[in-house]
Amino acid sequence: MSAPQLSSMLPKDTFSSRVVIVTGGGSGLGRAMSTELGRLGAKVVITSRKLEKLEATAAEISEETGAEVLPLACDVAQADQVDAMVAAVLDKYGKIDSLVNNAAGNFIAPTERLSARAFGVILDIVLKGTAHCTLAVGKHWLKDEQATGRSILNIATTYASTGSGYVVPSACAKAGVVAMTRSLAVEWGNRGIRINAIAPGPFPTKGAWERLLPGDLVEQFSMDQRVPLGRVGDPRELANLAAYLLSDYAAYINGEVVTMDGGEWLQGAGEFNMLKAIPPKMWDMLEAQVRAANKK
Repeated sequence: MSAPQLSSMLPKDTFSSRVVIVTGGGSGLGRAMSTELGRLGAKVVITSRKLEKLEATAAEISEETGAEVLPLACDVAQADQVDAMVAAVLDKYGKIDSLVNNAAGNFIAPTERLSARAFGVILDIVLKGTAHCTLAVGKHWLKDEQATGRSILNIATTYASTGSGYVVPSACAKAGVVAMTRSLAVEWGNRGIRINAIAPGPFPTKGAWERLLPGDLVEQFSMDQRVPLGRVGDPRELANLAAYLLSDYAAYINGEVVTMDGGEWLQGAGEFNMLKAIPPKMWDMLEAQVRAANKK
């Protein structure tokens, strides 16, 4: 099964005159979301640590969508760099309407092989980085509690709720992001700020997956076999959802974590879901055996 051919879900002027920051916007899902927001009229600010890569991505998104895209180098793990980035956006545009906390890092490894520094690096990027950006933008917003239409979208993961071996630092950090999402949705909701999250399942992006599963490991651990829909996600599917959650069309959605994984985590959670591997002929045989046993 393949992903549908998608166009934009929302009207093309949905984000007209709005300024949106996307951390980790230079590649992968961040790039997909930035492109979709640009299609919908936003001025998009993309950040990551590598300015040269950001500049190339910004030019490509602008050419594709006609949007104004501002690339700014920023290591979200460093609070001072985040403050400087937010100040630069405000200096250029005078406002910020939305923030997408997408920057992330991960190691796939047995946990006992990780050093304390490696564990800390992931927490610094994923949890502290999300906090740094949220606080920097949020404090600016809270100076004007009468403003409306301001929203934050965090990118979580399905194993933030279930836990997962071999990605323990990421699971811990993303669980913190989910807790932050729900907590601030309550604390800041009556002050004109909505906060939601998406928990994606498998959305393979070339750079990230090659780093996590190098060589032929991607084929050996094919994710589409773990998804009831029989395929992985297309980044534009997630980008459409992200745009909706940030938009005024979702003005009554606050503190929600939307799972988008084709049913993957449910398949893994069900105690007998492994019986999916039984072919129809074997079910016929098993049914015959059960009927024979019941006649005795």
